[in-house]
Amino acid sequence: MSAPAPSPLAVVDAEPLPRQEEVLTEAALAFVAELHRRFTPRRDELLARRAERRAEIARTSTLDFLPETAAIRADDSWKVAPAPAALNDRRVEITGPTDRKMTINALNSGARVWLADFEDASAPTWENVILGQVNLIDAYTRNIDFTDARSGKSYALKPAGELATVVMRPRGWHLEERHLTFDGRPVPGALVDFGLYFFHNAQRLIDLGKGPYFYLPKTESHLEARLWNDIFVFAQDYVGIPQGTVRATVLIETITAAYEMEEILYELRDHAAGLNAGRWDYLFSIVKNFRDGGAKFVLPDRNAVTMTAPFMRAYTELLVRTCHKRGAHAIGGMAAFIPSRKDAEVNKVAFEKVKADKDREAGDGFDGSWVAHPDLVPIAMASFDAVLGEKPNQKDRLREDVSVAPGELIAIDSLDARPTYEGLVSAVQVGIRYIEAWLRGLGAVAIFNLMEDAATAEISRSQIWQWINAGVVFENGRTATPELAREVAAEELAAIRAEIGEEAFAAGKWQQAHDLLLHVSLDADYADFLTLPAYEQLVG
Repeated sequence: MSAPAPSPLAVVDAEPLPRQEEVLTEAALAFVAELHRRFTPRRDELLARRAERRAEIARTSTLDFLPETAAIRADDSWKVAPAPAALNDRRVEITGPTDRKMTINALNSGARVWLADFEDASAPTWENVILGQVNLIDAYTRNIDFTDARSGKSYALKPAGELATVVMRPRGWHLEERHLTFDGRPVPGALVDFGLYFFHNAQRLIDLGKGPYFYLPKTESHLEARLWNDIFVFAQDYVGIPQGTVRATVLIETITAAYEMEEILYELRDHAAGLNAGRWDYLFSIVKNFRDGGAKFVLPDRNAVTMTAPFMRAYTELLVRTCHKRGAHAIGGMAAFIPSRKDAEVNKVAFEKVKADKDREAGDGFDGSWVAHPDLVPIAMASFDAVLGEKPNQKDRLREDVSVAPGELIAIDSLDARPTYEGLVSAVQVGIRYIEAWLRGLGAVAIFNLMEDAATAEISRSQIWQWINAGVVFENGRTATPELAREVAAEELAAIRAEIGEEAFAAGKWQQAHDLLLHVSLDADYADFLTLPAYEQLVG
């Protein structure tokens, strides 16, 4: 590799961070600049295509498998590349942001994989973006430890053979990184996160017997998967590692991607590691895309939409069938429960629910699943151990009994549940509490014994918006209106003030979070992503 020319990227409006020069080297910035030059124009075209497709859904209120790619689906001869050894057994994966303590705890958790998250579990402050990269480099070089200033407890890595394999998740295509610009224009956050991580760690990971592995979020079409594949091909050539070293697992967390699962695997087939069934973002995507579709698309309370709902079952069954048909891993959804240190009965009930969920996934043919807390690793592990035994996965279970018609994926009215007033209150409570933490730079937040991330806030504000625009009448006779949402939000703000005290309330960003939630929930012009207006208010 020849010496790079000075990078045309500029670091703007960012307070210098300790050790940022180790991440923002001239060579790494030159690589990110080249990614930006080559691939941002296509990214822009694909974002415009999203808007066009959304307009078409608004007009037709339906979706179907693509006729133009029928030949790919009909061709039984192609498979994705075999899984590398480090990704062959994924029976339990833990998720979380890349702060120093989480990095150590996740790697030590006993899970087979850690989803190191620069996306929904991380508020994209400059500190989180850059120091997250530092922490991963330090983990791979075993130069990482952490002492909790409050408890005095120290954390250090276990031996290498006991550590989880890292699968890193960059930001989605819609987000910019305002602190890195090219000719005055922000570089896409996805290219910053991917580029810095890949450049510094690809060879280092190969030397450790692993590789640069990625989760790809918010994908809406196979054309977006094609863009990522082209980025991988270019990146591997750029640093001089073999093609196919990169592996990517795609989150099927948008309703449009659910209709293109085979095509997404096909586009990434030399680099594909599997698909994942996300939940909250998937429901958020349904609301966003079918918000003009009338009463039959109105979702009930988020907690009433379990993975056993008919339309969610169709989605997960199709995902397992598709993955195994093509030799890819099928990874299940999140167990978000955070164990209570005070209430054993709460834990008992929640652990039983987690076990039932993971038993169902393992029984359905999934090869692994997600948890949000180390205490849940043994529960999920037991569910998959019971089905897999010594086998690393169950990709040989082809699920040829599964056949999903296009309409089944969007049969929202097949679920016998309705929105409730309590559901509205919960959406407001969780929305305000999450956004307040996010504005302080925290992306993974424990709220009411659940680990919540940005997808939580998206489904919360989307449900408020949908119920108001549908004129939902709750079981107590009250109608969802902007006035009712403001009333509930004001009550919640007062309750938080009483709960935490005047001093803590004043030190937080509670009023700002309240105002932002109401803005995105009540605005007639539905914002594509809450994180876009929120990023404008994020300091740092």
